Amino acid sequence: MKTVLTQCKRLVVKVGSSLVTNQGEGLDIPAIRNWAQQIATLRADGYKVVLVSSGAIAEGMQRLGWKQRPSAVHKLQAAAAVGQMGLIQVYESCFTAHGLHTAQILLTHADLADRERYLNARSTLRTLLTLGVIPIINENDTVVTDEIKFGDNDTLGALVANLIEADALIILTDQIGLFTADPRKDSNATLISLAQAGDEKLEAMAGGAGSHIGSGGMLTKVLAAKRAARSGAHTVIASGHEIDVLPRLMRGDSIGTLLEAQPSPLNARKQWLADHLQVCGTVTLDAGAAHALRNEGKSLLPVGITNVSGKFERGTVVAIFDTNGKEIARGLINYNATETRRIAGHPSNEIESLLGYVDEPELIHRDNLILL
Repeated sequence: MKTVLTQCKRLVVKVGSSLVTNQGEGLDIPAIRNWAQQIATLRADGYKVVLVSSGAIAEGMQRLGWKQRPSAVHKLQAAAAVGQMGLIQVYESCFTAHGLHTAQILLTHADLADRERYLNARSTLRTLLTLGVIPIINENDTVVTDEIKFGDNDTLGALVANLIEADALIILTDQIGLFTADPRKDSNATLISLAQAGDEKLEAMAGGAGSHIGSGGMLTKVLAAKRAARSGAHTVIASGHEIDVLPRLMRGDSIGTLLEAQPSPLNARKQWLADHLQVCGTVTLDAGAAHALRNEGKSLLPVGITNVSGKFERGTVVAIFDTNGKEIARGLINYNATETRRIAGHPSNEIESLLGYVDEPELIHRDNLILL
């Protein structure tokens, strides 16, 4: 780990619910005080740190006297609204003790799916880091719905890492790292110290959620590492119970699992395309069009489309599937759903006669397309 992490200076640190709460009994203030201490140490050493923290719903549950996590969305939203007050109050007081300012940022997927809001969020975060402020980020559970939620703060951490082009994403949990199998069920499971982010074998090794307090399991962490790697960010999955885990990691100590990113990150626009968690529509390609996209770097032409589904407008992100039903790409489409259905399967020189006008000869230009 030493040769990789010691060169990282811009960090996104995600701490799970189990590390900031007392098993659902509200916030663990000594634990949060410890996180503030470690991050203050990193700041003094010149690191820029964004903190993604769970815990709002658990704190809200405690304040409201709820013993079990509710399933109703409106109750989760209410718990988040109540809990955010306590969570941010504690973080602010703990960081103030080290002379550091904090900023609360609540995000939904809709904030990052919209290009203008995405760029605004990036500018705000970069400005805060330049000012020496510690941004504390959480999903905006107060207004989130199933259609727009990130689903877990591991994914949110990865999206933030891409947003600010972080060098590393550090996911701290109550597990010591990623194992070859679930160590709770397989005594022969061994810790994976080093692997490549995006390796499909890692997803097969990852298990389900291990806590009734949080919503993420090891699989969400592996997928988050895959997503973060698109912008060149390495990911560490490690136990938050390790003493001084953050300073030790940045000194190069071998702790937990390091998932290294590929050396060639995507450009910022294509990161944004890849980071869409939901899309409004899909198009399915014939074998020839799928090959042209995958292997020849071609734009997507209407002649290669065999099926169109969903409702979408010009300029929105759609998913692109091959004949086997596998998603192979995403891109910004040049025609709305009705127009796309009309021109599907036709060569580009027929677009004007079919629609009465022609905007672009391509359905999706290669500059606005990302392979998955």
